[in-house]
Amino acid sequence: MDGRFFHQWHGRVKRSRLKPLQEAAEKIKRHLGNILNYFSHRITNATAEGLNSIIQSIKANARGFRNFASYRIAVLFYLGKLDLAPSGTHTKS
Repeated sequence: MDGRFFHQWHGRVKRSRLKPLQEAAEKIKRHLGNILNYFSHRITNATAEGLNSIIQSIKANARGFRNFASYRIAVLFYLGKLDLAPSGTHTKS
């Protein structure tokens, strides 16, 4: 995709007198590179945004941790990366 259709459409919208449509067209124009990139590579940052949302929720629910280590443990626990096996226990993979 090279954006030719968008540029033609954008020109028609700019000449129109529809202010909300003009504002939407400008917003799309600002992000056009990223939009076209998605159609080329089918990659988004949805996973990172989801993880960030979970971390922000942990932070909001905790109303503050006494130290960073406690915060880190909570984040790792909720994101599933915390090893809950007692120390000294070895598991075979």
